[in-house]
Amino acid sequence: MTTHTFSIERRTEGNDDILDLTEELQRGVRDSGIRVGQGVAMVVGSTAALSVTEFEPGLVERDLAAALEGIAPRDGYYLHEDTWGDDNGHAHVRASLVGPSFTFPLEEGRIPLGTWQQVILMDFDTRPRERRIVVNLIGE
Repeated sequence: MTTHTFSIERRTEGNDDILDLTEELQRGVRDSGIRVGQGVAMVVGSTAALSVTEFEPGLVERDLAAALEGIAPRDGYYLHEDTWGDDNGHAHVRASLVGPSFTFPLEEGRIPLGTWQQVILMDFDTRPRERRIVVNLIGE
């Protein structure tokens, strides 16, 4: 059994910016040499999240944003903002609901994603950020 850790660094624009990480993640898995096992990816920070979905404009730019706006609206009242004097309470709620990480199997040296599945980074903060995704693999 072996382990391998790598990071993906991406700049985001904030405000529901969604980036496709699939190619970088698959490349990191391939370069690890691990053929079978499992992995976990986690975004560092409390206002961003990771998910697996179809990376197409209607879904990621409109549908997901509209759904999250209905659950945690930007102009809602958040005690977090009173506590810290900032404007990103909704970003923390959205990131908590979607989640900072996901676990995945490794099969034949890759993540077995379906035709329409991509790994996405969702940044909910109110400003551009440098985001780091840490990936840990275990297998053989």
